[in-house]
Amino acid sequence: MGFTKPDLPQVDPATFLREPLMERMRVLALHWAEHGFGSPRMVHTIYILKLVVLYALGGVIVATATSNLPAFWHVSQWWDQPIVYQKVVLWTVLLETIGIAGSWGPLAGKVKPMTGGILFWARPGTIRLRPFKWIPLTAGDRRGPIDVVLYVAFLVSVAIPLFVPGAHSDSLSAAVPDNASGLVRPALLIAPVVLLILNGLRDKTIFLGARGEQYLPALIFFAALPFVDMIIALKLLILVVWVGAGVSKFGKHFSLVVPPMVSNSPSVPFGWLKRAHYRDFPRDLRPSRVADVMAHVGGTTVEVIAPLLLFFSTNIWLTVAAATVMVVFHLFIVSTFPLAVPLEWNVLFAYATVFLFLGFPNWHGYALTDISSPWLAVLLIAALLLFPVLGNFRPDKVSFLPSMRQYAGNWASAVWAFEPGAEAKLDRVTRTAKNQVDQFVEFGYEPEWAEVTMQQVIAWRTMHSQGRGLFSVLLKNLPDIDTRTVREGEFLCNSLIGFNFGDGHLHNADFIAAVQREAAFEPGEAVVVWVESQAWGSKVQHYQVIDAALGVIERGTWRVSDAVAEQPWLPNGPIPLAVNWTRAARQQVRGEQDHGHGALA
Repeated sequence: MGFTKPDLPQVDPATFLREPLMERMRVLALHWAEHGFGSPRMVHTIYILKLVVLYALGGVIVATATSNLPAFWHVSQWWDQPIVYQKVVLWTVLLETIGIAGSWGPLAGKVKPMTGGILFWARPGTIRLRPFKWIPLTAGDRRGPIDVVLYVAFLVSVAIPLFVPGAHSDSLSAAVPDNASGLVRPALLIAPVVLLILNGLRDKTIFLGARGEQYLPALIFFAALPFVDMIIALKLLILVVWVGAGVSKFGKHFSLVVPPMVSNSPSVPFGWLKRAHYRDFPRDLRPSRVADVMAHVGGTTVEVIAPLLLFFSTNIWLTVAAATVMVVFHLFIVSTFPLAVPLEWNVLFAYATVFLFLGFPNWHGYALTDISSPWLAVLLIAALLLFPVLGNFRPDKVSFLPSMRQYAGNWASAVWAFEPGAEAKLDRVTRTAKNQVDQFVEFGYEPEWAEVTMQQVIAWRTMHSQGRGLFSVLLKNLPDIDTRTVREGEFLCNSLIGFNFGDGHLHNADFIAAVQREAAFEPGEAVVVWVESQAWGSKVQHYQVIDAALGVIERGTWRVSDAVAEQPWLPNGPIPLAVNWTRAARQQVRGEQDHGHGALA
């Protein structure tokens, strides 16, 4: 791999692209295991510069310069200032909502342009996805002038408290008498809270893009709670995020996430170390014992136990040790450059760990028992647990982000299969970006290598549990699959609505119907296999086959245990599927009923 040259598979692209689909997946899965996505080092350098200069340095400069604090290089004088933490959160919300933080750049399927977000959400006519059809005044699936105004107004409403100096707070002065910088004015936070909710009711994409499931509660705490209660509530919030994510990793999915994530990490330069995460490379790409330990000791256990120690500990050394573990945990995730590239989020959580638990430790009056009212504690805990609990029992009702299933591998996801040439019909959809394969060509790739690169992404999907199920459904339903163009739903979604963070709910049947209104595919031209996350207590995942022109044509399930036991390239054929409903069967039953009962049926 060079600084400007990608690490491409050692194949002749013209010959390779004529191979059967699952043979291509075998070759590309093996390539991913040793090289990851193969992005040139230049790409990682751009991400690091953006993270360090724009996000970290830019955020600290803005926070200190607008809060009557010493210059940013005087770290000891600002790291534990509450207004700095508030403004860093606001800075993060602003960058996330513009679209230049998480889900940005080539690793998120954005090559030219590298930014989604504002280029889509400030443009009338682009697709918007309302979360609840029963909410009045939200009908439709295209962005209008009111949506653009709401979005821009939200950006402005976040920028105002970010750049306006802080105000005196009696509750802060009572707790920290020598504080002179104050807090962000609570009144200035009302507009961001209200506008984020309004934007979310019109378009869930913006709410999720702003990471509203985590930052909206923080903004509410900033606006509504006295200082000590605010700190305790923020500790509860980060605890729920950590433990929720940790608990979501119990099960069969997460061990499969770790090997391809480590393989993609430029900070792991040794091929033998990457291969060690697979059971028997190149014959068996299931997770090895090393990967299991990394997943459920270095991952799940750490993400549950260390946060609980932080939250309840009154011992300084135990707290410092747990905080160090969590900081290293988040920096490790940054080092792997996961495809959704949530780098800013991980840096913020590393800083939040130090700020909340070492800057305002439990033994200085910031433990749960120090909250002003036990009823407030009950209310906060119930509110913060509502969506994680509901979303894990009913993943069809709640996005995986409010469900706190980050990195769990238990994702709603999809793959699209186009008849030859049909993918070009996506160019009819109002958007700011072209199809990713065309973006790679404009970036300088030869067309055949651009296609191989796009197929690396679907090979990455096969390395995860739901990928084996999705491709099994493709093989069962499409005899011509070897001649079709297969695309990863998450990447495709990025080019059409400007954001995705691994959330299959952003490219579900509603999204497909919205795309179809302009793309106008003929029956059979664009077939999507979509799967929901596995619910707590269930052993299966529920899938749908969706013809863009016809709607849902099949529903069924597969057992998660069957998916994780198979190889990415399905050498034994499709895993067992249980078909629960098909459009053809339903129409046949209706036809028989009509024939038997006549016109009165």
